[in-house]
Amino acid sequence: MASVDRLTPLLQRFRVRTHLFHSGPLCGVTDFSAEIGRGFLHVLRRGEMEMLITREDGSTERLSIDQPSLLFFPRPASHTFFNAPTEESDFACATLDFDGGATHPLVRTLPPVIVLPLSEVATLGPALDLLFAEVDNVQCGRPLLADRMFEVVLIQLLRWMLDHSADLALPQGLLPGLSDERLAPALVAVHESPGDPWTLDAMARTANMSRSAFAARFKEIVGRTPADYVTEWRLTIAQEQLREGMPVSAVAAELGYASASAFSRAFAQRMGRSPRAWLSPAA
Repeated sequence: MASVDRLTPLLQRFRVRTHLFHSGPLCGVTDFSAEIGRGFLHVLRRGEMEMLITREDGSTERLSIDQPSLLFFPRPASHTFFNAPTEESDFACATLDFDGGATHPLVRTLPPVIVLPLSEVATLGPALDLLFAEVDNVQCGRPLLADRMFEVVLIQLLRWMLDHSADLALPQGLLPGLSDERLAPALVAVHESPGDPWTLDAMARTANMSRSAFAARFKEIVGRTPADYVTEWRLTIAQEQLREGMPVSAVAAELGYASASAFSRAFAQRMGRSPRAWLSPAA
């Protein structure tokens, strides 16, 4: 699927900003609290530790990390490190700030935590070499460059996940859809041009499938109908545009609605209030 860029249209509209906030050893017990719209990416390149994860429903899980691993928290999940990395460890942590917070498409589709041994993600090697070289650097611009290197690591990780989604046993959602060679062209086309008239026929043609086969496969893998996905994608974009101050009429026109009132009806049906009421601080 080399000819289809599955990540750029998604990450250009909904950025993920990375920020290195720790490198080196940690002392004793270290807590990382859950926060809506913020994730974490930890890289343990050498050393071992115990980790306790507290999920949104209050359930907990304790894991032993005994080999170099990448710990990816795309969704809010409090976690605690015990027997944290010592001075002999190569360890770095970054926060992930998702545009749109909890509505970011990746946040909605990924599990709360993914733990991957670095041996399984061989393509990360060069990026990690550069990241840790910059972490240890004392030259000008170190923090900025380290942040950018963590962004490279994240994109490399997402690439790997797209190519191995079956191995990760991900739930129905966007990432499995983008991993599917039949569905990916249609999903990418919707992401690139959300205002186009995306009927079931149009999406099926883009996927080079019949209407019935496309609709069934889309529902099975993505977990919703094609029409529901298009509406959700458009309204996710709309929320960002409205927050940025774009007029309702301009949002409606860009996203393919016949009028501002048609967009407002669709928005209210999905969000429970009109765009103006949704924007109101008192709402």
